Amino acid sequence: MTALARLVLRRRRAIVFLWLALTLIGAYSANAVSKRWLEQFSIPGYSAYEANQRALKTFGTGENAPLVAVFHSNGDITKVTAIRPAIAAAAKQNPGSRVSSYFSTGSDADAYVSRDRHTTFAELYPPGNQGFNGKVKIKEARAALKRATPAGVQSYLTGRDALQEASSGGNNNGPSVFLEAVVGGLGALVILLFVFGTVPAVLIPIGIAISSILNTFTLIYLLTYITSVSLIVQFLVALVGLGVAIDYSLLMIFRFREELANGEDTETALIETMRHAGRSVIVSGSTVAIGLLSMVILPIPVIRSIGIGGMLIPAVSVLTSITLLPALLAMLGPRINRLRVMPKRIVERQDPTHGFWHRWAQIVVKRPIPVALAGIAIVAILLVPGLQINPAEAQLKDFPGKGDAINGRAALARADISPGVMKPYVVLIEHGGPGATREVVSALRRTPGIAAAVAPPQWRRDGDALVEAFPTTDSASSSSSTTISRLQHDVLPSLTATATLGGISPEDRDFVHAVYGKFPYVLAFVILLTFVLLMRAFRSILLPLKAVVLNLVSLGAAYGIIVFIFQWGHGSDAIWGVPATGAIISWIPLMIFAFLYGLSMDYEVFMLTRMREEYDEAGDTATAVELGLARTGKLVTSAALVLMFAFFVLSSSPGVDIKQFGIGLAAGVIFDATVIRTLLVPSLVRLFGRWNWWLPHPVARVLRVPAAPLRPAGAAAGGR
Repeated sequence: MTALARLVLRRRRAIVFLWLALTLIGAYSANAVSKRWLEQFSIPGYSAYEANQRALKTFGTGENAPLVAVFHSNGDITKVTAIRPAIAAAAKQNPGSRVSSYFSTGSDADAYVSRDRHTTFAELYPPGNQGFNGKVKIKEARAALKRATPAGVQSYLTGRDALQEASSGGNNNGPSVFLEAVVGGLGALVILLFVFGTVPAVLIPIGIAISSILNTFTLIYLLTYITSVSLIVQFLVALVGLGVAIDYSLLMIFRFREELANGEDTETALIETMRHAGRSVIVSGSTVAIGLLSMVILPIPVIRSIGIGGMLIPAVSVLTSITLLPALLAMLGPRINRLRVMPKRIVERQDPTHGFWHRWAQIVVKRPIPVALAGIAIVAILLVPGLQINPAEAQLKDFPGKGDAINGRAALARADISPGVMKPYVVLIEHGGPGATREVVSALRRTPGIAAAVAPPQWRRDGDALVEAFPTTDSASSSSSTTISRLQHDVLPSLTATATLGGISPEDRDFVHAVYGKFPYVLAFVILLTFVLLMRAFRSILLPLKAVVLNLVSLGAAYGIIVFIFQWGHGSDAIWGVPATGAIISWIPLMIFAFLYGLSMDYEVFMLTRMREEYDEAGDTATAVELGLARTGKLVTSAALVLMFAFFVLSSSPGVDIKQFGIGLAAGVIFDATVIRTLLVPSLVRLFGRWNWWLPHPVARVLRVPAAPLRPAGAAAGGR
């Protein structure tokens, strides 16, 4: 790092101009890449997904969830034949829709009618592929349905997509990437004002974040010519890039100002900053990248692309932080402390022997056992709900909102019609005649958990046919999951007909199996690589082991927070208008793990590398903990506040899934920076004493770092 620091000092202006040019190219790339995002979802090799794709190829439909038209009258609804053209009018808004209803299914028609015969429903399956932004014309279909509904009949248009639209207030896309980045940046600006108090020190991290984000878009734009990259990556680049780049800038600027305050000149201060803080940035960025790279293990193209694309975020942030940032610091020198906008009494002094964090560090050193027990108690309270997390699609009855879709859902419930009709199962029969269809329908009707099964005559083409089955419960419920398993593994394989279970709910279940069936491999990959990386960085066996364990504990606590809020419903309805869901949407625990594991490890690296540095200088664990915590406490909490605000912005998005994701990340980051890093990490380091710093010769030789022999007990104050 010393050689790099000297290079930056010699070529500071050239480096700044080079990054400026690259950032301008990045602005172009950010716009150009918007036309190249992958907006499709796939689970290759899983039966329900493959069945839906074959149905899509044969019938033109099968990938989109159905829109459900609901009709209610005070008399026998089946006598109102004018409902038929109303259904056709709604279906016409998505040309090529596959339709089933009382009026199109012959002898099995009663499956679409309530017991009192006052309510009926129709399934309208839109054609084509499903994109993340949605291509189904819901509003147009609803308007056409209302216009064509006969007098004396109430009509509604509901279903999964319609309910999702209602839960988002009619806005499926939410705030733009640019708006979220601006809001997150403004929050970061306020925090930086209180951290540094001078204009140059505040603006540099924002500039580094902008450069990092735009240059990441350049690399992702090039990546789209090699492989598909998910639309979701743009949000992650904006918000994670903002948080990570500012975090690394904080670390570098903190150290640079500290060296200046100790009387060093600009050149020496920069070299020392690069030797210590620059090295920490590289290690921190590597842990974030490892967490994201682990996504490539999963057999889902979208998630793999998130892993590959997301990995570029910390990589570029590290590169800007160890080249562009030191070049700017070299140009500014002591002027980084000029143009003060916050009083000095508000901005804590650089001297680690004064201020709140030094006082707290002294308490930890003197009372490590009570501090550790307090941290363990808080973690234990949150781990209880965290261990009860239920990764699954939310039941449609739990979607918040108001309007026609919600009223249609209520009309079905009042008529005692199963909520399963909003996400029916669809069985694909291939190369079979009418006899095969009758066999499948009969088997489905005998299966526990199936309310009705229907084979609409129009759903036959070239020897293939589709059978619609309505589960007795919401298709995302645990009992429905049992029914899906029974159909896939027992009922359909026992038939002579070639029949495969499809539909939206079985595909959702396939996703859960695809993700969490491989999750142990993801976990092993991340733990092993980060352990080896940190063992080399800390020159210790115990410190990286403790870091990995505490990171997993921190993740469990973050899961506990979102379970308590959303799954159990404590505060979600009052704050976000979302009732208890009984589940956390299936992709969220995975993505929280991928991002939070690496981001949380940042703070561990910041803190422990400084403690290691102090120990190597003083040879005393108590001094290492005291000075290490005093010097990094403000840094860690400030960095966590920046990230927390960036992620909290996500909770303003309309979708329930994004709310859960944003709150999970925001709560996890701030919990980790407070309870884990200010209670458990320093107290445990103090308690472990001389064993923290031990790295035997054989391990050191493999890692190609200097060994750290175990000091004899009592050899120094830190030997205790």
